Amino acid sequence: MGIIKSGKVVIVLNGRMAGKKGLIVKTFDEGTDGRKYGHAIVAGIARAPLKVKKSMGEKKVEKRSRVKPFLKLINFNHLMPTRYSVEVDFKPLGITPELVQNSAKRTEARKQIKKMLQERYTAGKNKWFFSKLRF
Repeated sequence: MGIIKSGKVVIVLNGRMAGKKGLIVKTFDEGTDGRKYGHAIVAGIARAPLKVKKSMGEKKVEKRSRVKPFLKLINFNHLMPTRYSVEVDFKPLGITPELVQNSAKRTEARKQIKKMLQERYTAGKNKWFFSKLRF
């Protein structure tokens, strides 16, 4: 699929993360040994940050501003590409299908993704990406 490229924002359509926004990390058009269909590694937001008011304390603001990420291998049929893309460099993380399938390594990668997304959110970049999808 030519539309789905690294950095593209997608919406997950099936499974536990249905209705969540995600970013394409890497695509596999012809599939791999275990998966004979086109799929992608998707890093996304499992739980979006909540609204913050001026009257809230520093601790509460910090807690409500947390981003919870997910990292999954998802079939192209279960992704809806959007016209948006976010410039996040996942190359230094070295995310591979083997890493996504190993639970210990996936947890480490998720922590690194959380750090990257948290920095973007606190900097105020791509605000729409961190909002909950409502339709």
